[in-house]
Amino acid sequence: MPRTATAQPPFPLGPALLFCPGSRPDRFGKAADRADAVIVDLEDAVTPAEKAAARAAVVAALTGGTDAVPALDPALTMVRINSRAPQDRDADLAALVETPVRHVVAPKADDVDLLDRIAATLPEVGIIPQIEGPVGVLNALRIASHPAVEALFWGPEDMIAGLGGTTSRKPDGTYREVIRHIRHSVLVAAGAAGVPAVDAIHTDFRDTKRVAVEAEDACASGFIAKACIHPNQVEPVRRAYTPAAEAVEWAKALLAVFRHQAGAHDDGTPVTEPHAVGAFTFRGEMVDAAVVLQARRIMSRYDATRVRQPGE
Repeated sequence: MPRTATAQPPFPLGPALLFCPGSRPDRFGKAADRADAVIVDLEDAVTPAEKAAARAAVVAALTGGTDAVPALDPALTMVRINSRAPQDRDADLAALVETPVRHVVAPKADDVDLLDRIAATLPEVGIIPQIEGPVGVLNALRIASHPAVEALFWGPEDMIAGLGGTTSRKPDGTYREVIRHIRHSVLVAAGAAGVPAVDAIHTDFRDTKRVAVEAEDACASGFIAKACIHPNQVEPVRRAYTPAAEAVEWAKALLAVFRHQAGAHDDGTPVTEPHAVGAFTFRGEMVDAAVVLQARRIMSRYDATRVRQPGE
């Protein structure tokens, strides 16, 4: 049964997720320092000849590091495994069994078979399927509803190739209409399943203005995070996801009124379910559960992006 939006668990990563090739362990530390979380890639960014070495580097990083391989925090690291080549996929999963890996990106997810395999091998891992083909779009709700899925991701470049196209973007850098439709479809499927959605990369890392525009739209539309392929994209994404001071003040004040209106259960624990309280007045306007949820999301983004002060 799909999870509901209010029951949806918080996404522990983001908002700026930075890809790093598994074959470049020299970049692991820099990526982790710059971004909110790292997507270590064992798939497209790694040549066939480098697969084994990249796999060994990821294992070393997740298990404390070595002199040559910086350690990566498993809580803030996603590993994108191989999905199309069975021998590489199985080797990736077998290697990750020996690590405390907590997040796995499953690329080119067309159905739940791959997710079942990952969950059977790594039962404690949260899976992030990446919808990158037409079949995956048609099965997006089923994929997002898998019990091991913690978020839904998508990718435009393999998608446009699978549709028979030549480029996912118009000359001005905006998405073609079919890709915009697919982006929206993945977001809707994630919402229907009660899981977060992660927005795709922009391959032109020089165009930070376009990244900023896309990140602002992603945040406002409901994507929980956006993937990056270059450190220069991290700051525009984080800025887009950082709520304005007036929005934070509004959200804090509204949630304080909600808590007062909601009261407590018989056992003394506070009521936290927005739908348990009817509409109430806040600053001259009627507020209902949907607005309470919006305020909570503003505070979640504030907590994810702000710089903590000493003692917090």
